[in-house]
Formats: sequence, structure tokens, C-alpha cells
Amino acid sequence: MAIQVFVTGGTFDKEYDYIRGELFFRDTHLPEMFRLGRSTLDIKLRTLMMVDSLDMTEEDREIIVRNCLNSPEDQILITHGTDTMVETASRIAQKVTDKTIVLTGAMIPYSFGSSDGFFNLGSALAFVQTLPHGVYIAMNGRYFHWHNVRKNRKTGFFEEIGA
Repeated sequence: MAIQVFVTGGTFDKEYDYIRGELFFRDTHLPEMFRLGRSTLDIKLRTLMMVDSLDMTEEDREIIVRNCLNSPEDQILITHGTDTMVETASRIAQKVTDKTIVLTGAMIPYSFGSSDGFFNLGSALAFVQTLPHGVYIAMNGRYFHWHNVRKNRKTGFFEEIGA
């Protein structure tokens, strides 16, 4: 069975406008990342939205949950902005219990050339294939249960709450 990948935006897919000095969205970089990573996995890719997670609404989160529920695949990877990733994971976990769902993101846009996104994407792909059903966050080469993780805004890393 395929791995369903849902794109929601976040730093992963941001571009930089050199004229205005602003970050913006154009299109997802995931097809290029899968190609450059030489992935041979059966992946179904679907863009749900392209938003910064700080701008994500409850309606946006409902779209994500609904797509997870309706997906025939039981392995789902979601690219998401890091600022509210745990909040979205919580919403998903409340309604989806029979699938393995991994959310991942990046602190540096892929388009910058030195992004952590490649590493996080590869790790998330491995985790979604090997972890039991549940909702997880995959960042910095680690996976975390959705209810036991936070983004440390001082260090820029994700960490266990009880650590």
C-alpha cells in the first residue's frame, strides 16, 4: 500500500522574494525532494493547503483531519509548519486511531539549499513505515509521541516534555 503524503505549507515550502525581502509560497518542493532523494517508495502526494502554521485556522485543521480519515492508506506523512505542528497533531489524534500519522517540518526553507527539511523528510518516511498506529512528530532525526513533545523556541529543536 502507498504512503499518503499531505502538504500543508510551513517553512518546508517557503520561497524568498529578494525584492520585497519576504517569504512566500509558490508550490511544494516535495516532488523534487523525492526525486533528488532517489525515493522508490509508492507515494501519493496531495497538497491540501499552503499556509504558515501560525496562520492555520480551525477549518484548515478540519480539512487535514478529514483527509486523514478519508485516506484509504494507513501510513500518512504530513508536512506542516513547526510552530503549531503539535496542535494539529492533537486534533488528528482525537479522531484518527487506526493509522500511523507522522507530521514533519523544517526550520529552514528547502529553497535556501541548506534546509533540515531533507533530513526530516527522510526520517519521517522511515518512521511512518515502522511505527505502530498513532500520531507522531518527526524532527531532528527523532520521533515523538504527539502528546509528549514541544518545540523549544530558544534552541529551535523539538524535545520531549518530560525530558
